[in-house]
Amino acid sequence: MIGPGTGVRVYLACGVTDMREGIEGLAALAQDVLRQKPTCGAFFAFRGRRSDRLKLLYWDGQGFCLYYKILEQGRFSWPGSSEGSMRLTAAQLAML
Repeated sequence: MIGPGTGVRVYLACGVTDMREGIEGLAALAQDVLRQKPTCGAFFAFRGRRSDRLKLLYWDGQGFCLYYKILEQGRFSWPGSSEGSMRLTAAQLAML
């Protein structure tokens, strides 16, 4: 994966996200649920119900990039939905 710079902001949506959501739906979640402007240059991370799927939404200045990862084995460790959202460092994002 092309990694973000060291100063990038990363917002993790706690709980479960419907992985059928596309760019527009995830951008709406970033704005409505995470209370962040989707075009602010931050990464937004969303996890599916089965815990083996991850989507990252990023605005690169010209348009949205959507990264989608499916694990063959294992699960992503994720905070529960009661916590809303969390902020991660670029190093923590790289560990995902």
